[in-house]
Amino acid sequence: MDIQIIFESIINNWPVILLFFTVAILYASVGFGGGSSYLAILALTGIVFTQIRATALLCNIVVVSSNVFFFSLQKKINWKKILPLILCSIPFAYLGGYVKISQQFFFILLGSTLFFAASTMWFSKRIIASEGKKTTSKKLKNIGFGSFIGFISGMVGIGGGIFLAPLLHLTNWDTPKKIAATASVFILVNSLAGLIGQYSSPDFYMDWNSTAVLLVTVFIGGQIGGRMRNTYYTPVQLKKATALLIAFVATRILWIAVS
Repeated sequence: MDIQIIFESIINNWPVILLFFTVAILYASVGFGGGSSYLAILALTGIVFTQIRATALLCNIVVVSSNVFFFSLQKKINWKKILPLILCSIPFAYLGGYVKISQQFFFILLGSTLFFAASTMWFSKRIIASEGKKTTSKKLKNIGFGSFIGFISGMVGIGGGIFLAPLLHLTNWDTPKKIAATASVFILVNSLAGLIGQYSSPDFYMDWNSTAVLLVTVFIGGQIGGRMRNTYYTPVQLKKATALLIAFVATRILWIAVS
């Protein structure tokens, strides 16, 4: 990596870097990686669309690795219960990352995904208010969740936590804190599998000079967000603010894709 090129990248792309820093703080504070928002930001920068997914997955990995570490220390991760989700999601995330898709289809899928993510976070207050209910879990249900979400996540370029978390809440899978921990593990595993799948594709391309800047940025933001968790803002407030941003960008992406 060339230091001069990296410095020029920082100067030329400081708005993107600032947005990535903000997204990393917001998402890490609620246990997510931020892949959907990284995709939204990169989609509007004009970079090669085949690079967008890999960059978002790398940033996801950097942010959620710390989340998983802290959740593990707090003993919030039930590895035995998570295993069926992970084992089924990995191969499908790899396949999704390997699949070759057109630029128009990618942006339509991305815009639709972002609308789903925005809706999920906007209505998250209702979803996370189930702390006192009895939790349930079935292996077949976990297999279905893991396979479907893994494939879509690998194809779009996100970890899948934004899909998994609301499904687990709505099916009363476990307590909100343990679901957040599960989502972090799921995001980390699927981001790694999706990235490997993309790396295996002949269309893989990565500008490591600019990507390195973004990775350092989200690492710092993720550390700040992780320490902010449940301290200054409620998860609902943070999710709703991010939901508005994602919904706006999703509208613009879909408009460009179909016009």
